[in-house]
Amino acid sequence: MKKIELFGDGIGAVELVDHMGSDLTIVNSARVSFGKEKEELDAKDKKLINYLVKHRHTSTFEHNVATFRFLVPLFIRSQHHRHRTWSYNEISRRYTAVDMRFYEPDQFRSQHKSNRQASNDELINPNLYIDKVTPASDMIKQHHKKSLILFNSLVDRGVCREQARGVLPQNLYTEYYGTCNLNNLLKFIDLRIHEGAQWEIQKVAEALLEIANDLWPTAVSAYRENKNK
Repeated sequence: MKKIELFGDGIGAVELVDHMGSDLTIVNSARVSFGKEKEELDAKDKKLINYLVKHRHTSTFEHNVATFRFLVPLFIRSQHHRHRTWSYNEISRRYTAVDMRFYEPDQFRSQHKSNRQASNDELINPNLYIDKVTPASDMIKQHHKKSLILFNSLVDRGVCREQARGVLPQNLYTEYYGTCNLNNLLKFIDLRIHEGAQWEIQKVAEALLEIANDLWPTAVSAYRENKNK
């Protein structure tokens, strides 16, 4: 199954786990209104799919389903889970401490001047001072190491994992399964591939779009044409 890395750190990724349905499934779910069924996709069917997208007859896309494995930082997980049309199952730090890894970019986007929830394309790595002058990227890595030491110390001294995990930062990677139908997948992509979305979740949306295009090329092509993506 296809796996796409997200952030260039060898950790963050989206991976296809399973899927159901094809472009032909969309066509047949539309033509069932007339009691008809096709066995092969032809030029008329491609025009039909384009018509369905253009006129938002997207219930026909809900018979195609995909399951993905996500490996993203906690703060991106939270943004993704806002989309309640998905089904999710996530690793629990109440049960396990395996693969405790962190999102550690070497550079950071600067804060947008007027939009408090946005960032600029400009990349910076400012020096910070606590005990000594240290680049922000190095200080964040130190913070991650210290938080992990604290977590392990708490657990070793008998503190329950469900409370000890509270010291772990938002940059901690989490892993989860996410499943949705093609209609809701395209809605997610439409919202999160937008330039106003956070860069990290844009990369998630781009990866999902690439995988969806492999699975349902005619439907995704029609979506991109009509949405100018």
